[in-house]
Amino acid sequence: MVSNISFRPWWHENLPALPQLDSRFPENADVVIIGSGYTGLSAALTLAHAGRDVLILEAGSPGFGASTRNGGQVGSGNQKFRVQSLIALYGREKAKALVRAGSEMLRYIEDLIESESIVCHFKKVGRFRGAVRPAHYESMARDMEDLKRFAGVEYFMVPANEQRTEVGTDIYFGGSVLPHDAALHPGLYHRGLLQRVLQSGGQLQTETRVTGLTSNRSSFDVHTTRGVLTAGEVLVASNGYTGSELPDFKSRLVPVGTSMIATEELPEELMLDLMPTSRVYGNTARVFHYYRPSTDGRRLLFGGRIRRLVAQNSSSAYQHLQREMNHVFPVLSGYRITHGWSGYIGYTKDVLPHLGCHNRIWYAAGYCGTGVSRSTWFGHKVALKILGKDEGKTVFDDLPLSPFRFRRAAPLGVVLFESWYRFRDRFYD
Repeated sequence: MVSNISFRPWWHENLPALPQLDSRFPENADVVIIGSGYTGLSAALTLAHAGRDVLILEAGSPGFGASTRNGGQVGSGNQKFRVQSLIALYGREKAKALVRAGSEMLRYIEDLIESESIVCHFKKVGRFRGAVRPAHYESMARDMEDLKRFAGVEYFMVPANEQRTEVGTDIYFGGSVLPHDAALHPGLYHRGLLQRVLQSGGQLQTETRVTGLTSNRSSFDVHTTRGVLTAGEVLVASNGYTGSELPDFKSRLVPVGTSMIATEELPEELMLDLMPTSRVYGNTARVFHYYRPSTDGRRLLFGGRIRRLVAQNSSSAYQHLQREMNHVFPVLSGYRITHGWSGYIGYTKDVLPHLGCHNRIWYAAGYCGTGVSRSTWFGHKVALKILGKDEGKTVFDDLPLSPFRFRRAAPLGVVLFESWYRFRDRFYD
């Protein structure tokens, strides 16, 4: 039942109060960062630790976008391409480096959370990925072998007749487990990062939209809804929320909507039956769903694609997710949905994340739906580049962030591609 629900993300419930912010609008900063999500905060923390005067500009409230609306699943970012596909696209050595970078991202976020003492329920719960076709199971097994060989990624396969030891459904044809993937509370993680940035001397201005940039010989004039300030360097970290005020970057990123729902509190024995290992979960469909237990273990949180042409503050926007959830777990059909929320992730033309410098403006973006560890690592790496550190070099540096040829038609293109993918998921392997 989807009615009388809250359209506030479940992650926003019971968050600690925001730190006190300095409301005075500054005249200048060494580095201005546009966007206060994981990318911007991670970059700001690295820059502040290095003694730079850092100012984050946020058009809305802190972390309003994907950073506090995601599923809290933390992986290596290797889910978008099979290893053999990467080899076909980039060659064996480049593919190996890309896969290993994904593993480095997972290690980095774990180390950062520990070193900064961020309390966000981070735990290596592992990821189960269900095969929606019998052929997908065999394909996944081969890809897991490649991940192990190229990057030392640990895994194990779960055949269909043992599937119930991992997840309480029979709709999959077995699956794989990555035991070192993790979960966290995205709202608490964001709040913890923000607190560390402010404690390290970084500044944040909220409700301050950037309206344009003017490049000078050795600086930028940053035009905002609250005035103009001077910046030595500028980092664009707005990802799927990048607007027309930054046309060069908007043309290279397409926002793709995603939604989540939260159930009412469920009986403890039912939660144990549905998710006996309390992992994070997904599947092999092109238009896939993902789910997990809430951090208190009392609810099931279920996500998938956004329902378009429907207001996101209406209960009808989330009925499709409840239908999908009930397809996976029919036993939930009698339980109520209490929360439903949506947000936007940023997709690139090559479906890979990117960082670098374009027309003297730094950027890190395009996480394509696997952004928790990617954005944290990319923010750190682009900050090292701004500092001129060799440690900022990455395997992604020579990958061009290409513009979409028909960017204005991108929203329609997303709908068409998603419809085609759904058709293939239903009728083809």
